Amino acid sequence: MAKGGKKGGGAKGKKVTLKMAKNAVRVTTDGHRRLDLSNMGIATFPKCLLKLPDLNELDLSRNQLKKLPDFIGDLVSLSWMDLHSNQLDAIPETVSQLVALSHLNLSNNRLTSAGLPPSLGNLARLRSLNLGMNRLDTLPPTMVGLCSLQELGLFDNLFLSLPEFIKVLPSIIRLNTKRNPLSYAQGDSGATRGEGGLEEGVYLAKEGSLCGSCLESCKKERSWMLGGRRDREGDAESRGVPYSGLVTPNSVAQANQEQWR
Repeated sequence: MAKGGKKGGGAKGKKVTLKMAKNAVRVTTDGHRRLDLSNMGIATFPKCLLKLPDLNELDLSRNQLKKLPDFIGDLVSLSWMDLHSNQLDAIPETVSQLVALSHLNLSNNRLTSAGLPPSLGNLARLRSLNLGMNRLDTLPPTMVGLCSLQELGLFDNLFLSLPEFIKVLPSIIRLNTKRNPLSYAQGDSGATRGEGGLEEGVYLAKEGSLCGSCLESCKKERSWMLGGRRDREGDAESRGVPYSGLVTPNSVAQANQEQWR
């Protein structure tokens, strides 16, 4: 009985009350009201956040969220949202109501292309979008409407070719497509597009700055990359490309966290 109770409690996840949320709000140096609920074992998006109408930044990364509610669109004051390292497979249409959003991190989830709504293209103020480490092979054509987008992370997905809209969005100055099938087809490991053309898109991070799961995944990936270097010159189908086994977010330098996490 005791074991069963513990198991049920773990599946339910930690509940966030309005009092907890209010006490966790901090004001950033630029005057934004920021709420950090990361790595708390939260399995359900806290509805009490609707009672914080002036919230500007929300961090719910490294939790156990499997679904985002439709009412997320009511958090219209949000300009920055981090949902990396959850278990999301879809984004609700109502995300288009977050018209003030400039930074959105959805990396290291379970998103498929079918789970990305066309309304995502309505976020005209979005400057940074991280979709890395998911299960995407295409993006909604409506994303051509992201006229302010400057940074787009598509690394560690299943893209065989770049979405067409990327080619006509002059605002994009950083594009990370590393470790996609299109990268191997081109004979390299992918790159980022910068103001001066293509530049290396690898960031270094100290082991101490990574969570345990991130560090473990990086070590496994490094081992695979070193061990499979010769195989990359052979038939692509003969390689065991471990897309389904990638379970942690991109490891980046702390100085770049604001843009890429």
